[in-house]
Amino acid sequence: MAGQPSPVEPVFQVLKWEEVEVGEPKEGEIRVRNKAIGVNFDDVHFRRGVYKTDLPFTPGVEAVGVVTGVGPGLAGMKVGDVVAFGGIPFLGSYAEEQILPASIAVPVPPAIDYTAAASVMLKGMTAHMLLRRCFKVERGHTILVHAAAGGVGSLLCQWGNALSATVIGTVSSEEKAAQAMEDGCHHTVIYTKEDFVANVESITSGAGVNVVYDSVGKDTFQGSLLCLAPRGHMVSFGQSSGQPDPFPAADLASKSLFLTRPSLAHYNATREELLEAAGEVFSLVSAGVLNIRNNCICPLSEAALAHAELEARKTTGSIVLIPDCELCFPVRVKSVADQL
Repeated sequence: MAGQPSPVEPVFQVLKWEEVEVGEPKEGEIRVRNKAIGVNFDDVHFRRGVYKTDLPFTPGVEAVGVVTGVGPGLAGMKVGDVVAFGGIPFLGSYAEEQILPASIAVPVPPAIDYTAAASVMLKGMTAHMLLRRCFKVERGHTILVHAAAGGVGSLLCQWGNALSATVIGTVSSEEKAAQAMEDGCHHTVIYTKEDFVANVESITSGAGVNVVYDSVGKDTFQGSLLCLAPRGHMVSFGQSSGQPDPFPAADLASKSLFLTRPSLAHYNATREELLEAAGEVFSLVSAGVLNIRNNCICPLSEAALAHAELEARKTTGSIVLIPDCELCFPVRVKSVADQL
């Protein structure tokens, strides 16, 4: 991991590095040796218990790897294929090797390396859902992106700019503001120093924005609603600061606003939708439209440290874990299991 690592507090030490049995794939399944694993705030929510699952469990909802086994009668995939997967409800990517349903794996183009694919699979499909499905951004639209220097935020800024929208991004520091501008933001607001609502009003001359993409939640939700133009769309897709406070639906009537809390699982509900979303993301990466920022890479065994850095908002771009066996460490099949 780049920079001086932060000490891991006891709360993160529920993540244990241990040996597990992998087994053989059954019908409809594949076994994959992971090459790179994406870290997402969903992983934090599962570890904290915000999202519920049975305990103990192996975290992780995104990875790229090589197929090492296929279940009986499975067609369309073979040993040696490079595949990626990403998205709830399937967990277990914090592992050197794992079994997963073949239906959630997609082929990775040869031009995209393991780390880049792990950085963009889930985050890229999330950006696709937000920009092309929840609210279809077009030329002339103005969009507000919170956490604009984060993994999803960076992609939203780049993609929104490529769609000829005006992009306003909120960030927490001067350094992150500079990155957001590089990624296509036309305006940045450092929310730790400035009132983002007042800034958006000034930037838009009081007109407001067509859509807000809010992954922060509690700290930004009410302000985000104030930033919207009449008939604007509030897309709440995360809660890194906590769940937004309840509010009356009638409050939306003042500007005839739309509110949605999308889940990628519902937008990639079919195999066709999954392949379409992943295919478009990989095409934009290959074409250079989307630039992948891998600013934080560390061994899988140090996943707890990666969580600490993410929660402290010390990272920009994507966080990727590399299985220790891929770093020339002793080859043993292990996983990070949550022992809470």
